[in-house]
Amino acid sequence: MPTVQRDGVQLYYEYDDGATDAPPVVFVQGLGVGRWSWHWQHRAFEAYDLIFPDNRGTGDSEAGLPPLVGRLPQSLRVLLFTKLLGYSTEGLAADLDAVLADAGVEQVHVVGASLGGMIAQQYALDHDRAISLSLLCTTHGGEEAIPIPDETLEQMFDVPEGADERETIRHRMDPAINDEFAERNPEVIEQIIDWRIEQDAGEVARESQGAAGVNFDASDRVHEIDLPTLILHGTHDRVLPVKNGELLAEKIPDSRFERIDGGSHLFMIEDSEEVNGHLRELFESV
Repeated sequence: MPTVQRDGVQLYYEYDDGATDAPPVVFVQGLGVGRWSWHWQHRAFEAYDLIFPDNRGTGDSEAGLPPLVGRLPQSLRVLLFTKLLGYSTEGLAADLDAVLADAGVEQVHVVGASLGGMIAQQYALDHDRAISLSLLCTTHGGEEAIPIPDETLEQMFDVPEGADERETIRHRMDPAINDEFAERNPEVIEQIIDWRIEQDAGEVARESQGAAGVNFDASDRVHEIDLPTLILHGTHDRVLPVKNGELLAEKIPDSRFERIDGGSHLFMIEDSEEVNGHLRELFESV
């Protein structure tokens, strides 16, 4: 499978050839999660050339972090990552450009969710291959942004006492998925847990990615984005409240904002048909 090296770190990506001559689509996932999170889009857009990078530290991509960092207490690691050693959206966007250059891509539709949406914004500001931007359940950061609620943040990084790996993943994922969906689709939840065990970032790399999200602030620059931009946000997002999508739409000139009624943070899974319809409309209009 294709890999490219940037800054001494080996980055993995998946490239699937489609049957159309349209520009390819690259999907950039959120905090710590693997390519599995785009499974429902992968199937829907098979006619396109599709690119799924593993963010550094996720899946088959190397983390590139000092080995000794993992031996530090979690509280000290998080502090060091936030202030000094952690990843940045600038660096993750540069990783994305290295992947696209290695794949020979000159024009691309960029789709990013959550932290991936922050990377996508940074990419549009710093690089020139994107021809459209789709920002799902994300934020421009900064003081105006609506932060992750404290109770959600605590649960996302919590390790319940005595919990095994599957129980920990299920506990941490709970705020991102609607209870009704989980109750109706237990087999989907179990499949997601299997994928997460296989593909998600380890604890240390996940914390470093988290520092990139904490430090991200494009609030005074997103007005510079001059690409056709689709902004999708679920109204029941318990991770990044829907107001963040509204703020993005107010600042990006050529943008269209669509609320997914009742949508969770993982609405690209729960409401995939609606999400895919909006994405397809954008791709076909550019």
